[in-house]
Order: sequence, then structure tokens, then C-alpha cells
Amino acid sequence: MSRKILVTSALPYANGDIHLGHLVGYIQADIWVRFQRMRGHTVFYVCADDAHGTPIMLRAEKEGITPEALIQRVHGEHKRDFNDFGVVFDNYHSTHSPENRAYAEDFYTRLKAAGLIETRAIEQFYDPVKEMFLPDRFIKGECPKCGAADQYGDNCEACGAAYAPTDLKNPRSAVSGVTPELRTSEHFFFKLSHCADFLRVWTASESRPGVRRLPIEAANKMREWLGRDAGRELADWDISRDAPYFGFEIPDAPGKYFYVWLDAPIGYLASFKNLAHKNASISVENYTDASKAAESQTEMVHFIGKDILYFHALFWPAMLEFAGYRTPSQLCVNGFLTIDGAKMSKSRGTFINARSWLDQKLNPEALRYYFASKSNGSMEDVDLNFDDLIARINSDLVGKFINIASRCAGFIEKRFDGKLTAIDDAAAQAFIETWKEGSISAAFDMRDYSRALREIMRLADHANQYINDKKPWELAKHEGKEEELHRVCSTALTLFRDLARYLKPVLPAMVSQVEDFLGIPPLDWQGAWQPLPAGHRVNHYNHLMTRIERARIDALIEANRATLAPTDSTAATKGSSVNPSAQPAAAESSPTINIDDFAKVDLRIARIVEASHVEGAEKLLRLQLDIGEEKPRQVFAGIKSAYAPEALVGRLTVMVANLAPRKMKFGLSEGMVLAASNPATPGIYLLSPDSGAVAGMRIK
Repeated sequence: MSRKILVTSALPYANGDIHLGHLVGYIQADIWVRFQRMRGHTVFYVCADDAHGTPIMLRAEKEGITPEALIQRVHGEHKRDFNDFGVVFDNYHSTHSPENRAYAEDFYTRLKAAGLIETRAIEQFYDPVKEMFLPDRFIKGECPKCGAADQYGDNCEACGAAYAPTDLKNPRSAVSGVTPELRTSEHFFFKLSHCADFLRVWTASESRPGVRRLPIEAANKMREWLGRDAGRELADWDISRDAPYFGFEIPDAPGKYFYVWLDAPIGYLASFKNLAHKNASISVENYTDASKAAESQTEMVHFIGKDILYFHALFWPAMLEFAGYRTPSQLCVNGFLTIDGAKMSKSRGTFINARSWLDQKLNPEALRYYFASKSNGSMEDVDLNFDDLIARINSDLVGKFINIASRCAGFIEKRFDGKLTAIDDAAAQAFIETWKEGSISAAFDMRDYSRALREIMRLADHANQYINDKKPWELAKHEGKEEELHRVCSTALTLFRDLARYLKPVLPAMVSQVEDFLGIPPLDWQGAWQPLPAGHRVNHYNHLMTRIERARIDALIEANRATLAPTDSTAATKGSSVNPSAQPAAAESSPTINIDDFAKVDLRIARIVEASHVEGAEKLLRLQLDIGEEKPRQVFAGIKSAYAPEALVGRLTVMVANLAPRKMKFGLSEGMVLAASNPATPGIYLLSPDSGAVAGMRIK
């Protein structure tokens, strides 16, 4: 059955450049959209610049231009950067638009009519020099918990504590530097506390059988916040800000503006509405109206970063539900980008601009492939290790995929006039079986791109082994071997075609070149497997990608060195009321051991063949692990809060194989899997080996 899906990506703030950390989520979304379209589904992919708020107002003032001029300029830069990395939206709009104003006012009016808007007097800091109330991130002072200086008004980056701005010691305005004053102002609140029962059900529900609205890790986090025994009540949400403010004025409330986070997610609908203005065949109501969406069986899928989960899993679905709109079918949540294990942070300036990647003549699709290879459909952070990137691109793409065409295309062109012959069916059998079973398709659908690429590279190894065994370069030297040479190279190019099909969502530009070379229509993901037919003519082959040299990466790092030093980038943040994740605390050093001690630990690559819940256990999952023995081992792992069992099946991890068996009330645990965690950063992160590892390998 053909699906009809509205896909959105989180709105980048119109106050700075797109950096590599941004691109993780957008590339993950773009891959999924391209895959769904290859499957024959109808997909509309929209986004917009998040264009309101105090930071934009202040930056425009500093540059001596209007906020409108600033957001128009940044809009062009953002759209350019996305396009250059192959992230292609059907519509890229702005929240500062007539459509967004109309939707924001409609939401407000409906929620007010439902009795969910009320006014309250609140105390907050006011800058008497700038004559403005200050968002939390524009107030700095000493942490009330640990005393660290120069901390923001909502959380401490030194100890990770969260607090109210009024708790800061020696507060000052980050705008003018003066000591702020406490003043009272009347604000508008959305009564989120009245939506708790709905949210308890919604955050734990499925949009269709087997498809959760939230990833299991996110649902567990929401359960902590919404649980009746959580020891906290869901707070109402302040949705207004006082003038001066760049945004939409609240109807019948002069000097009061909608808070940027109210109209930001509404920007998804506004961008889609703007697309419909250009495409009369689109029925917006079939995707946005609650009753019509159910009848037309449409889906609305949001791709977001985990730093904005609370807005999208609490505020946004509550606003939609009680204003009469449809709620999201699914939230696909990505983790942060880390570089060599250190978390990227805009507030610290530790980001690498996307544009600088291109300026150093680095292939944007190399980054797409690397991010995909590190993305498993969960909220885990993606770590960018440059040495690993170089090795993976040079090995997988250049050494395996491209190597197939470069070794065989010349023979077809020079010896056989560019025409193919019948292929070796036996050599293609592994590809035929993989196509029929649909394992790669299933991995892409679940956004487990890492698993999909491991399977694709397994097939690439198979194709290269076939070429190595047949040695076309040797066949070409001997008379009477022309027919075999022709068949071997024709088979290799059919297998190359299959690999290109699988890689197309990840490498759209490169695969477009492959389609031109092979002289075939755009590859899709439908129908039965077919070889390239005998007599089919291919075109001249041009090399598709060069190896990445370390010198280019060094030049990239040097070009961004200024941004890698800590900076005061208050003006580049939106002032979100959600506390950002604390920086991981450095792990305490353990006593040293010698090599003999380490050799006692038998670490093995393990493939998870089964995973299931353990009845009566709050934290455990039961895993069946293949480590190359006659039968799998059973291991109980305390990772239930972080992983859904169905997402683990088929995954490779690391196991301590010689740990003494432990008898538990649930059964015998015959080993231990390895995972990382940190007290300062919530989360459990299962270890995974690099591409090419197989079950049973010993780790040394």
C-alpha cells in the first residue's frame, strides 16, 4: 500500500551558519525521504528557518540592519548549504511568514476557547539600559550550586545544575553588562498541566502497528516526566514575551508577543501550506486536520534532535490535540554530533561550519556516507572521528564500491564496444537473495542506516571477491578467453548496479553519475530483481570519487581553529527554556594494569540474534548472542531504558566471553555486553564494532 507522508526537519535558527552538527539530523531525514520515494510512496519534505526571538533582534541591531534583512540573508545561506550537501526540501520557508502568523493566531484562538490560556503576573530580570526583559540565556552570573563564574541563567555548564535565573549569584545582563532588576509583568500561559493525561497516553502509543510515536528511549524519558509517581507536576508553559521582541504580536494584547517556541513548530504546517499555494494538487487538510488525516491515512513524521525533544513530545502534541489538529505519527530523534568523543556545543563555539567542508574541496557525500554509517535509528550521539572517516570512505566507497566499476568498465568499452552480455547467475545469487528477503530495505525503513551499509558492504566484498577470483585482467591477456572476460565484466557491472541502487538514498549525486554511465533510468526500489540485459550498452566510465587525504582534513581543522576555542556566543542561542545536556564529566582514572592482566579478558564480537523483555525486570533485556559457537549464549543486560528489543536484533556488539556464568532468578547469564555511560550525561550507549567485523572475532 502506498504511503502518504509529510516529513519535516527541525527548523535551524536564522541567526548563524549551518555546521556539521546540524547536518546529522538533516542527512538522516533526507536519506529516509529518498528511500521512501524509491519505494513508490508519496512524500512531501518541508522545512523553514526559525526566524523569531531576542537573539535575532539583537544581532540585527548590532549589524545595523533590520531583523527582516538579517533573516532573508541567512535564509539564502541555509538553503544553499543544505542543497550542497544533497538535503533537498520540497519547500524551504520561514516562520516569519503570513502562513505562520495565521496558524499561530488560529492555535491561540482555539486553545483560548478551550480554556487552556490564562494570564499570570511573573517576576523576571529586566535590563534598565536596553529597556527589555531578559531571556534566561541573556543573564549570566555565578552558579548557585558550585559557584562557577560566567554561567547562564538556566543551567551551569560546569556542574550541570539546573536553576531559575533568579537563583544566580551576582547576575548581570549579557546584553549591556549591567545588573538586571526584578520587575513584574503579565504573561500568557498555556495550561500544559491540564494535558498530562493525554500526554501519558500519547507518548506511549503507536501510530500504526509496530510503529511507536516516540523512540523507546524518548518514551521512557517522557514516562519519568509524566508518571503519576514522578514527584513533580507538569508545569504550565509561558508562551508570551514582552516588547521589544521580534515575532508576532498576540491578538488583542498590545506589546505582548508569541514566544519563539510557540510559533517555531507551527512553521512545519506553515511551510507545507506555502508549498500547497504552489501546488494545487496538495490537500493540506488531509495531512493536518485530525479527522481528515485519519480518513486519508496520511502520516506526519518529524525529524528532530534530542535537545528539543521536550518541545516536540510535550508542548507540540498538546497544542495540536487541543486545538483540533492531528498529532505527529512519529518523532525520529537523533543524538548530538561529537568530534573525537567531545560534544559539539554552539555556546562554546566548538562547531565546524558546513561551508568550510566544501571550501576545502571535501566531497559532501563522503560526510553523508559517514554519518549514515554511524546512524542506527536511535538517539545515540554520532561521533566524528576524522581518521575513522578517512579509512571508512577510502575503504568502503573507493576501495570496494567504486573499485568494481573501475576494474571492469574499461574492458567492456574497449573490447566489446560498450555492450554487455549475459551474466553469471551463480555469482549474482547472493544479491538476488538479499533483494528478495528485503533486509536492507527494512534497515533503511527503521533508519538503521549503519546496519544497511554493513550489509551493502558485505555484498560489495562478495562482488570484489568474484572479480579477484576471475581475474579479468588475466583473462584479457589470453586468446580464447573473450567470452569469459565479457561475462565476468558484465556480471560485475550488474552487481555494481545493485550496490548503486542500495546506496542511492545515501549518495544521490554519485548514483546519478552511475545511472548515466550505465545508461539506465533512475533506480528505484520496486519490482523483481533483473540483470542488466545482454546487448545493453553502457557509456564511458568517469571516475566517481578520489580518496580523502589527511592533509585536507588538517586544512579543515585549521580553517575552523578559531571556532574551536571557547567563545561567548550568547547572541547565537535562542534562549530555550529547556536545559541543554551537561558536558560529560571526565572519567576517573583506574589503577594501571599490565598486558597480561588485559589478556585474561576474552572480548569477542557478538551478533544479537534475539532480544526480548524480561518479565518482572525493570532494567533488563534478555539477549541471545552469537559469538561463533555451536549455539548462542544467553546474557541479561541492563539496557532496557535505552533500547527497544526489536532494534537490537542483527546488531553487532562487544561481549566479555570468559566472564563466569551468573545464576539469576530469570535464568543463567553467560557473559556480559559492553556499554558506555556517564553520571553527568544520562544515557546508555552499547558498543559496536567497525564495518567488516563478524561474530566470534577476538578483540585484542
